[in-house]
Amino acid sequence: MSVKTPFYYYDLTLLENTLEAMSSAINNPNFKVHYAIKANAEDRILQTIKNHGLGADCVSGNEIKKAIALGFNPENIVFAGIGKSDEELDIAISNGIHSINCESIEELVVINEIAEKHDAIANIAFRINPNVDAQTHHKITTGLNENKFGIPITELDAAVDEILKHKHLALKGVHFHIGSQILNLNPFANLCQQANNVIANLKARGIALEHINVGGGLGINYNNPDSQLIPNFEEYFKVFEKFLNLDEGQTVHFELGRSIVGQCGSLISKVLYVKKGANSKFAIIDAGMTDLIRPALYNAYHKVENLSQTGDELEPYHVVGPICESSDTFGKTELPTTTRGDYMMIRSAGAYGQVLSSNYNLRERAATIYSDEQSLASCIGSEKKAQTLEVV
Repeated sequence: MSVKTPFYYYDLTLLENTLEAMSSAINNPNFKVHYAIKANAEDRILQTIKNHGLGADCVSGNEIKKAIALGFNPENIVFAGIGKSDEELDIAISNGIHSINCESIEELVVINEIAEKHDAIANIAFRINPNVDAQTHHKITTGLNENKFGIPITELDAAVDEILKHKHLALKGVHFHIGSQILNLNPFANLCQQANNVIANLKARGIALEHINVGGGLGINYNNPDSQLIPNFEEYFKVFEKFLNLDEGQTVHFELGRSIVGQCGSLISKVLYVKKGANSKFAIIDAGMTDLIRPALYNAYHKVENLSQTGDELEPYHVVGPICESSDTFGKTELPTTTRGDYMMIRSAGAYGQVLSSNYNLRERAATIYSDEQSLASCIGSEKKAQTLEVV
């Protein structure tokens, strides 16, 4: 039965295969992965990830509550964020989560006050800004001195002096996150060098850390998703095996999001009109920036495919949405001759797609369909290109 467009379509088999590939790539029992819920917070996605034994990386109190409600062990939950409210910290401390990634000296004072009210000890990891260039889009770079995130390395000693004043805080680790959609592994090697310096400085002050949290950031192939549906997790983890200096028993925590869920989700839309402009031919579809904001927000590229037409002869189209904003565009691409009613698939939308959607213009939110509920072919009422979204 055809499904009303636009809708998100999730390939759960690909998600399972991605999680299995990630787990197989980890050769060190001290490597622990927390899934970054901000990438995709759909219940069935989270349940699948939880069933594979991952922890949760949360950036809000509601993410913590949702993770616990879906069965994530609080001892495997970490909480990050530049502006944690008192209420959110109360949620984290009262649930006894693994660690609060603290981003400023002032925050330490607030966390201690809230922990004291609970007569609890809050486990802290200093989020350090390592001043490492992630070589990615400037809006998703988080580890440079100019960014708002983390404690500058120059303030590390002052942060240690402050935390030692508070009896309701325990320094358990350090945390880093340099950015997102990182395809060149060299920045991760550079991060390891900076992390080694921080670990050595703390060790010189007699502080033994239980864990090192290196964040996430591993990217996916947006340009040609079928050539790499699953990222090269093996090479990613090898960087940290090779360059990170660890003491016996220290664990390394990763906060992966996009690399796990990015390729399993697609946004399915229908062509409303094909319009000839002065310089371009527009394919106007019924999905817009309210459904997938990344192209408007980051000038991000997502591959667009016509599911209703086949053929090797391609024409240039500017694929745009119906929202009353000039930025409501999915970019220019080449497609087979496209007509009203054709189904379009916007690929690699499993991360930062549905979770960032809105009802701007009072639009309805896109529906969610999972591959074990209905095939993509039946969703669009056609057997054409039913092989699309096959997994490796």
